[in-house]
Amino acid sequence: MKCMINRVVLLVATIFVTVGMATAVPEVSNVVMTQLDGSRTVKVTYDLSGEAAIVTLGIETNEVAIPDSAVTRLTGDVCKVVEPGTDKTIIWNAGADWPENRTESAKAKVTAWSVDAPPQVMVIDFSKGTAATESDPYPVYYYTSQDALPGGGLSNVLYKTDMLVMNKITSGSFSMGIETTIGTSVSVTLTQDFYIGVYEMTQKQWCKVMGTDPAQFKNPFGPVNNVSYNAIRGTVEGAKWPTNSNVDENSFMGLLRTRTGLEEFDLPTAAQWEYACRAGTTTYYNDGIDGSEETRESQLNDLGWWNGNSEASTHPVGQKTPNAWGLHDMHGNVWEWCLDWMGDLVAGTNPKGAESGSDDNRVRRGGGYDLSAHFHRSGYRIGYSPASRHVSIGFRLVRNLP
Repeated sequence: MKCMINRVVLLVATIFVTVGMATAVPEVSNVVMTQLDGSRTVKVTYDLSGEAAIVTLGIETNEVAIPDSAVTRLTGDVCKVVEPGTDKTIIWNAGADWPENRTESAKAKVTAWSVDAPPQVMVIDFSKGTAATESDPYPVYYYTSQDALPGGGLSNVLYKTDMLVMNKITSGSFSMGIETTIGTSVSVTLTQDFYIGVYEMTQKQWCKVMGTDPAQFKNPFGPVNNVSYNAIRGTVEGAKWPTNSNVDENSFMGLLRTRTGLEEFDLPTAAQWEYACRAGTTTYYNDGIDGSEETRESQLNDLGWWNGNSEASTHPVGQKTPNAWGLHDMHGNVWEWCLDWMGDLVAGTNPKGAESGSDDNRVRRGGGYDLSAHFHRSGYRIGYSPASRHVSIGFRLVRNLP
């Protein structure tokens, strides 16, 4: 295989900043790319000044970016939060990532993202399991797209077991609630971007954090179930939503926050959940198809597991067609806990739901493997006791951004 790069290339870095940030904005300079002698390994060095930033790498040839899927085998000061300093280093295994290509020159595009305005995809690495601590945390990585995920992309089973992938959802407005053909809806505006799990939390991921697997229908790739709202958030501080967003220290969320150093993890609000589920659609399901009552069951077969196709069991996550924002199993498989009390729909900006719960129930969304198609529509919600566990109820993780 001939060398991919034959000379050093310099490129002025691209810098992403957000309005209202601190004055010490991150800035990249002195980007140098070299090919290591006798190999197809590429070394990129750069300086980072200002504040800490999330750094990503892109490669261009002939002023055109090569695909994200060809720049995944990266080590060093990249795909994570990097502290300011000089001679930061990225190593790219170009021979493994881009084996059939050759060019006389290439350019490295080093991008510094504000930690408050991160890239599209975030990954939590649970490999340390219950041994992770505040001082030895779970690594958190960032990528510009799902194509940039190492190990062959999202299809790698590691992203259903040892790692958890989250997509960034851009804020916006929508009509929340039961579809207008069935009942009423309310206008909601979300002003903050947030990450949400591409998949429902799996049994293996839960076990990595908690050390146990409470689920029925044992399968490491299947959604965790039999987990109560209280087990996820706690019974003391974690029971106080919407007064505050605190959680109990030894709950799932408490351990996750401690072991990542990130305090923004939680369940989604019902508004966040529905906004993410709909992905810009206003239809019965999130496929954007205005189907008839006669076609809805066949539509749902493509989108999720319900009692017409599940054979009375949950299934490994990610087997059905995702919505337009890349989220799988928003319809069916297991119900998903939301933060809100079950009560009247609340309109407005960033609604936290009702102040108290009808029959002291918390909201669950999305339908389950054991119910008919009617319960799986995008606008449907129902309550359940936060202390109760059920084989058809799990959850999906959210991380709120500033």
